[in-house]
Amino acid sequence: MVLTDVDRKLLALHYIYPVPFNKVAEILKMDPDLRHLFNYQTDELARLLKLPKAKAVQLNEQLKRHEQTPFPLLYQREKIIPIPITNPAYPKPLKWLVDPPTVLYVKGDPTILDASMKVAIIGSRKATNYSKEALSFVVPPLVYRGAVIVSGLAKGADTMAHESAIQFGGKTIAVLGHGLFHLYPHENKELARLLVERHLLLTEYPPYMRPARWTFPMRNRIISGLSESVIITESEEKSGTMSTVDHALEHGKAVYAVPGPITSALSLGPNKLIEQGAKPIWNGFQVLESCSVL
Repeated sequence: MVLTDVDRKLLALHYIYPVPFNKVAEILKMDPDLRHLFNYQTDELARLLKLPKAKAVQLNEQLKRHEQTPFPLLYQREKIIPIPITNPAYPKPLKWLVDPPTVLYVKGDPTILDASMKVAIIGSRKATNYSKEALSFVVPPLVYRGAVIVSGLAKGADTMAHESAIQFGGKTIAVLGHGLFHLYPHENKELARLLVERHLLLTEYPPYMRPARWTFPMRNRIISGLSESVIITESEEKSGTMSTVDHALEHGKAVYAVPGPITSALSLGPNKLIEQGAKPIWNGFQVLESCSVL
């Protein structure tokens, strides 16, 4: 992937100020080539980014300090591929978000992003073997038709989704809530290594950023944004899984839910979604039937 001069400047800005694109869009609107990025007066920078003057002073100092930092080369050494929103390789569906990532940082096989069909599979970190069994019916038809499975590398249902995609010969993308120099949860270290070798890790955070409570809800909009459909396995009624569903509904994505036994608290989420209009699912062909790829 070839990076333009604008891409490189945006990498510098994002390294210092890692926010979604809607927070920095005004700069590119006023200066599409970012020709003046390292020469703004503090007051102008504060106005464009809607920052307090003290923060704008600090940001301006950091910009000048990093004007010559070779970010593309540094990322290349770590086998990290940055994809700024200004680059043609940036996934078009993410541009439709209200707050698209300014930069995506990926590690692994970036061509997986070009797949014509991506399906998100999410659920509770406490997911039981019922989710694993359900995925053995849902995932094979999807990967057979070339669908990429998207999830969040969390414990439980996310892990099962990635592992099912691998088990049945498909490709999978893990969307992270932190930078690529860190890994959460640590129990998925080996799975992450396998994804780097043959699949894809993706995040909107620069490599140095650690996981935080607020970063995981933010990554959920990317899981939904990348995917044509979202499937929920086991989930509590109120959880992070439901925030991804909210994003999916806002984005106009098809939402499917695996019906669960009424005796399980982890069935409350999917069963409630079905009551509210989500499509019940018990095999992957139901997703394919609504897609042109069948």
